[in-house]
Parts: sequence; C-alpha cells; structure tokens
Amino acid sequence: MGGDYGPAVTIPAAFQLLAKYSSVQLILVGKQEVLNTAIAAQGNSELKNRITVRHASEEVLMDEVPSKALRNKKDSSMRVAINLVKDGTAQACVSAGNTGALVATARFVLKTLPGIDRPAITTHFPTMVPNKGTNILDLGANVDCKADYLCQLAVMGTVLASVIDNNPNPKVALLNIGSEEIKGNEQIKEAAQILAANKNINYVGFVEGDELFKGHIDVVVCDGFIGNVVLKTIEGALKLVGFYAKRNMMRNIFTKLTTLLALPMLKGLQRDIDPGKYNGATLVGLQGVVIKSHGGANAAAFFHALEKAVIEAEKNVPQKIGDEIVRILKAGAVS
Repeated sequence: MGGDYGPAVTIPAAFQLLAKYSSVQLILVGKQEVLNTAIAAQGNSELKNRITVRHASEEVLMDEVPSKALRNKKDSSMRVAINLVKDGTAQACVSAGNTGALVATARFVLKTLPGIDRPAITTHFPTMVPNKGTNILDLGANVDCKADYLCQLAVMGTVLASVIDNNPNPKVALLNIGSEEIKGNEQIKEAAQILAANKNINYVGFVEGDELFKGHIDVVVCDGFIGNVVLKTIEGALKLVGFYAKRNMMRNIFTKLTTLLALPMLKGLQRDIDPGKYNGATLVGLQGVVIKSHGGANAAAFFHALEKAVIEAEKNVPQKIGDEIVRILKAGAVS
C-alpha cells in the first residue's frame, strides 16, 4: 500500500515477478477490497492462484513519525507484512513505504543479528567496470554513527558482498573527504584504526566521493547522513544530465537529426544508467529479509526490488551474515 502510487505500481510488479519465477508465491498485504480490485484487473488467472491477500486495516503515511507508527498502527500493512516474516509465513518483506517506520518496525519485530546494534540500509551501485558493483552503507538508517558502529557496517558489507556477489575477499573503504590518514573526523579516524587491525576484513583505507563508481572498491562505509546525501545527490545529478541532454537534442533541426542517428546508443545509455534497475535497498543486520523500494518507483523498478528479495531469500542471506559476523567479530578487534 506504500510509496507514491500504491497498488497501481505494486500489483503489476507482483504479476511480473510471478511470471518470471514459477516457484514464488506472494502475500499482498493491505486493504483487501482495494487489492482484490487491482488483482482482478490483471486478468491472468493462473498467476492469481499464487497470490494470497492478507487484510490490514491501517496504513503508515509517508510523512508519519516512525515512533508513532510503531506504537499506534499495529495493524498497518507494513507491520503485518513484517510479522509474516517473523512467524515464518513469508521469507521476505518488500515495502515502498515510509523508510523510518520500516526500519523501526523491522528492528522491533525481527531484532538484529547477534553482534549488530542496529540495521543499516545498503544497495548495489553500478561502476565503470562491467558486471561489477559497489555496496554502499549506510544509506540513511543511522544518521549518527560512532566508530564501533562504522566497523559493524564494514563487517555487514563484507559479508553481504561475499554472499551476494560471490566475492571471497571484498575490498572495504571508509568514505572520507580525502585519502590521507590525517583527513576526516575523529569517528572516521578511530574506525580506520580498528578496521586496519582486523585481519578478517580487507580494509584498504579512505575513499573520496569521486571514486565511488570506478569499480576498485567493493564496500564503501559511511554514516547514514552522508550516505543518504550521496544517494539523493546521485539521483539529482542523473536528472540534471538527462535534462541537459534532452534540451541539447531538441535545440534545432540539426541536433534533432543527429539525435535520430544516435537513438540506439542513447537507448542503450538509458538502460545502463536507469536508477530503476538498481531499486531495492537491503535492511542488512536483521534476522530476516526486508527490502526497501524507492517511494517513487514505477512498476519496473518495484519489480527489481521484489527480485532482490527473492534472491536474498533463496540464498538465506540473514543466516549467512549472522554466521560470518560472529566469526569475524570473534577473530578481530571490531566491536
């Protein structure tokens, strides 16, 4: 029910997922009448047999205070969906709703893995190296992070890259205002010392913002304030590039003709940098799979968030992260 468009986006994306993955079954949580109407409009009776509707009488609004939503809306679609993961009815939860409420509710219901204080938000960013991405965390769940929690982020990122990307020794860096050891605030400097002392983490030092997409770093760690600013700045920069590109294409008859000739290349570029392809951020550190979709996602983008949930559930990511975190924390100085 969440996001900017609700069932108008989530239902078509659900049917797209069911068409691709024959073993998947979906539980759609929300107002039953609304969901049943949206499902009926899709018309594919075979796929409908793999859908269950679970009624929830309440919704968490996009601007609602997370603590109030957690306390007062126990029958919200978000809370009910996360409860289904808790009791084992579902193996993953995907939501495009209020980020703060999702993080607070998931943490309260599912609890964090042993050794992890708080969940973090992370996603996969494309790089200049073909078929190679960078995991950046935290993207907004924890605004202020002390050194020990930055180290926990490094551990979670290391394990996630190992499990999802099949990377046995991912390179980890701290996002900073410079690559020199003297740069940064005290939290960053202290975290760097702790990570450098842990032999189970392949810590390679500081990285600056302009290096995020070069492909030589596998995990980039920062607090949620910086991470969210980075994420929104990237989104804004892509829109700006698109705006200028379109304006220059339509400048005159010659640029329009040139655009027609370059159309196949432009469509390829659009596919490569389409943010929707990378929609779906993992709430890592929880005892269950929870995926946060962008609130403004269209059906194609929401499908990618659903697909990420399928992959993480199939690979049993929380259990593997939990096992590895215990091993790494015991072996090193990360706390």
